[in-house]
Amino acid sequence: MRDLFITPLAAASLDQTSIDLSGGNQQKVVVGKWLTADTDILIFDEPTRGIDVGAKSEIYKLLNELAQQGKAIIMISSELPEILRMSHRVVVMCEGRITQILNAHEATQENIMKFATQRNNTIKASA
Repeated sequence: MRDLFITPLAAASLDQTSIDLSGGNQQKVVVGKWLTADTDILIFDEPTRGIDVGAKSEIYKLLNELAQQGKAIIMISSELPEILRMSHRVVVMCEGRITQILNAHEATQENIMKFATQRNNTIKASA
């Protein structure tokens, strides 16, 4: 895996536990742990929830770098602008069921919201 740059943590001392860090620095600790496993698929569930704009930017940069290295990134997010900015493909769900799969050029706010509210429309799995 190519080296990735993540801004160093801002901790008061080496003895500080991760629970006492800011939300953004806690996210960096979690991501750092995952990256040591060097897996090909990474799942990020609400990776930017509760962190500041600067930390969000770092997370986005990291996700893009990982994708450029050939890693598969599955990002779950309730923030529509984040989905539109970061996704190559969007799987839209309603009530736990997949209602549509959109590629990047089809993924608009209108399309996503249309399929996110279609309760009776589900995609059948192909064999």
